[in-house]
Parts: sequence; structure tokens; C-alpha cells
Amino acid sequence: MNEQMARKLQQVGNKFNLPGPFFSYEEINVGNVNHTYRADYIRDDGTGMARIKSYLVQQVNTYAFRDPVALMDNIDKVTEYIHAQRPNQTCLHYHHTADRNTYVFDGDEFWRICNYVPSVTYDTCDNLEIVRSAAEAFGDFQMVLSDFDASQLSYTIPDFHNTRKRYETLIKDIKEDKLGRVKNVQEEIDYLLSVQDLACKLTDMEKAGQLPLRVTHNDTKINNVLFEENTNKALLVIDLDTVMPGLVAHDFGDAVRFAANFTEEDSEDTSRTGVDLNIFWAFADGFLSQTTPILTRNEIDTLGLSGFVLACELATRFLDDYITGDKYFKVKKDNHNIIRTKCQIALAKDMYKKLDAMNAIVEGCAKKYGK
Repeated sequence: MNEQMARKLQQVGNKFNLPGPFFSYEEINVGNVNHTYRADYIRDDGTGMARIKSYLVQQVNTYAFRDPVALMDNIDKVTEYIHAQRPNQTCLHYHHTADRNTYVFDGDEFWRICNYVPSVTYDTCDNLEIVRSAAEAFGDFQMVLSDFDASQLSYTIPDFHNTRKRYETLIKDIKEDKLGRVKNVQEEIDYLLSVQDLACKLTDMEKAGQLPLRVTHNDTKINNVLFEENTNKALLVIDLDTVMPGLVAHDFGDAVRFAANFTEEDSEDTSRTGVDLNIFWAFADGFLSQTTPILTRNEIDTLGLSGFVLACELATRFLDDYITGDKYFKVKKDNHNIIRTKCQIALAKDMYKKLDAMNAIVEGCAKKYGK
């Protein structure tokens, strides 16, 4: 255990008035943005016996999230609303300081603490039951918040899923090429520019008023669902940093982009990269089993395309991050963002080939549940 980090976590815990002496911690290596730790405290179980009480402590990346206070305001509103709607279910709960803040910020480091839920997660999974359960969890997240006024939430990352803006930023940074890296990724640039209009279809439809804004998660990877240990039951959706107004197709598309890919999103073997239609079908069925009653016809009609859109959008983000110096996503090697870009492009190409099949699957599931 790193003594300096242990002291830091203990100091943060003191700010949140966590009871019991600090005992130990473990870093949890998940996610590409924040630093996450499980902090263990010794508590009296009420009978004079000691037990371990764990908390999830996170240092928020304030480069990625430029307005972390607004981010925590969004999370607080959403989690409190969900708890009020589902008081007897396991929910995320963020602890408060003495002055009722859900964060500690010293101008440099931004920390928060939430309840630790014993569970398992899956980075990738080909178990259709687990995939469907995760989809039900994300669909239920949409349903429980369907009456929540999305205008109450801030856009903590402006234009997060504005694909047109993502492309404009990429094109600007390509032209500036401040680090001289463009020459290394010309093939990837050419492909992404060739499909720009199709990749931007959801953004264009939103601008035209053809798709409603809802409270969306905006990071619907399967590893953002906690599962009960030793069963396939989904417990709750986590990682609400990007909760804000958005399109339901963005949540669906990001989920299938992640879950239905034959390979991990940073696989170097792109010859195997592509969409597994069995996984896609399981996710579509689980998601639409929960959301069909609230979705509009246009929303349903965009779900098949959404995976392609999100793969292209994320490819522009990985590529732009590489061109500008790998500042946003955590990288493990110099070309990590290039590898990620290539993988997302390979996935987008395969999704385009299978678009008719994906549309048919979505339509079949929608009819099954009443549309």
C-alpha cells in the first residue's frame, strides 16, 4: 500500500466524515478518465465486533470534465430522483461534506465518495443472458428517468455527442497539426471524412427537432453495469459523469458499439473486429423490453444506425486526442489512440455492411413489445 496515497484517501474521507478508522485501500483500474479507489474502514457492527465498511473514492479528471461542480450537481439530482422512485432498490448514493457538498475541491484535485456495492463487472461478454440483463438495466435507467425534466441538467461536456462539432474539431486540429502527427494517420482521416454526413445524421435530426432530448447516460458500456456476484442479475447502472440531456440513440449506439464488438475497443487485430449480431439482438431485445412504451417512431428508426454513428464519433475523438497529444484518454503506449481509432473504424465498416440486418432486428423487437 502506497503510504502517500493512503494518507491522501484518509484526508479525503475525513472531509466526508466517514466513521471508523481508515484501514486499507485498493486501486480499481477501470475506465479511461478518472482514478478510482476502494477505501476500507473498520466499523463496529453493533455487537462490539469489527467489520469492514468499504467506500468508492474517485479523483475526477478535471481536464476531461472542465466543470466538475456542475457534473456533481447533475449526478446528485439524478441519483436522488432515482432513489425517491425506487426507495427499496440498490441505488448509487454520493456522500456529502459538512457543508452539504458532494465533492471536495482544493483548486487542484477534485474528489468524491459514493457507496461501494459488492459486485462484478464485465469488460466484454458473449453471454447473451448477461448482455440482455445489462440492456434491461440501461433501458430501466431510461424508463425511471423518463418523467425527469432534462432541462434541469447542465451540459457538463458541451457538444459531447454533437458529431458535427466533433468533426469540425478534428478537421481544425488536422489543419493545425501542432505535433506533426497527421502524417501517421492519413488513412484513418480519409475514411472518417468520407462518411461524415452519415455519421452526423443523429446530430442533424436533433437540430431539426426530429428527435427528443431525454436524460441520457452517455457512456453505456457493459462495464458500467454492476452485476450480482454468482448470478447474471444486473444491480444498477454506474459512472454517471456524463449524465445530461441527450438522445436515446446515443445511449443505445454506444452500448452496442462496445458490447457487440467481436474484439475489445483497443484490439490491434482489427481483422476480427466487427458487430456480433447475436449480441446486438440480445441487447436490442433487453433494451426495448423496457423502453418501447416511451420511444417515438423516429427514435426506434435510428437505433440500428446508432452503433455506426457512435463508432465513427469515437474514432474522431481517439484520433483527435492522438493528433493533439493524448491529453484526454489515458494511454498505455505511444500509439494507443491510433490503435483505438483503427479498431473503431473497422467496427464502423462492418456495421455499415450489416445495417439492414440491425434495422430488421430493432424493428422486430419493437413490434414484440408493442410498437
